[in-house]
Amino acid sequence: MKMAELRADLPALTGIRGVAAWFVVLFHVRIGASAQLPAWLTGIFAKGYLAVDLFFMLSGFVLWLNYSESLRSKGAAGVPRFFGRRVARIWPLHAAILCATAAFALLLQLSGHGDPSHYPWSDLPLHLLLIQNWGFSNSLTWNDPAWSISCEFAAYLLFPFLVAAADWRRYRTVILVLLLLALAGGLCLLMRAAGAATLGSNIPRFGLPRALAEFSMGTILCALWSRWSATPRTSSIGAVAVLVVAVAAGLRGMVPEQLAAPIAFAALLLVVSLHGASSRNILAWKPIHYLGEISYATYLSHFLLYRAFKILLVTDPRAVPLPFLGFFLLIVLGASVALHHMLERPAQTALNRLFDAGRVRARVASAA
Repeated sequence: MKMAELRADLPALTGIRGVAAWFVVLFHVRIGASAQLPAWLTGIFAKGYLAVDLFFMLSGFVLWLNYSESLRSKGAAGVPRFFGRRVARIWPLHAAILCATAAFALLLQLSGHGDPSHYPWSDLPLHLLLIQNWGFSNSLTWNDPAWSISCEFAAYLLFPFLVAAADWRRYRTVILVLLLLALAGGLCLLMRAAGAATLGSNIPRFGLPRALAEFSMGTILCALWSRWSATPRTSSIGAVAVLVVAVAAGLRGMVPEQLAAPIAFAALLLVVSLHGASSRNILAWKPIHYLGEISYATYLSHFLLYRAFKILLVTDPRAVPLPFLGFFLLIVLGASVALHHMLERPAQTALNRLFDAGRVRARVASAA
């Protein structure tokens, strides 16, 4: 899923993040509407879990765009600020939603409802530390979507090492393209060898390598974007061709999803970024851009909200009336707005100030 500050000159990247977040929401509510929607539309929603793969690539792209030069120039001295910014960005809202989920689980258990196995109290510290999907659990528990935030946190820890080891500017374009294919192919081989049918299979086992591979692809894509951004129209032709071929091959079953989807998303991200500053790009349209700004709150809150919604208002979770689902989507939108402005952003700002003040005190102490 995650989530990084985007440069203002590429607003379409924020917009596509918002679209992806809502595809995840539709993925989780699709079963309730399956009997009332056309099969082809339900089939599209059923692939909503793939939006997380776009999140991983987008995160790698954006972090490389915003932090690679700083980390490379400052070295180890720049790492504390990078980590501080990442923790301030992702942890406060995650912790708040986790606390709300714990309160929800306690109410369920006290009332004799729900499945206690989905809320194992012994796993709660792992979730609080964002390490729950590092091989410590065999199932998704508590706030399920947070598994991807756990995996992105691992990518953040490794990011300074990647910056130090690989300056993509020094590599020829053909080498970068081959590295992209190698990362996608390696992930595909790993999952296929273990019998995983889709990218969403066995997330506790494959979520971490999936995130690390696609995050790394995002950093390479940023290097290609910086190389091709001077000729966006020409460069987009090849990316669009790759996108069309990858999607067609995946839909026809000619290429496994584990290979087709990462390649398709890589091409899509290139096309969007190459035209990210265009005022005609629909993803940069203010309403869609705003959905991207609040997308982290949408992603983290919707799963808990849907569980509570079904318990309170739904008699048959497999046949939820469309007006009810529409009402739920409005609830998610409203909650996203409130959480973003009242909790996520204020907490991020406060933590950033706290970390900055701590670094100043450390420098003064070391100079004394």
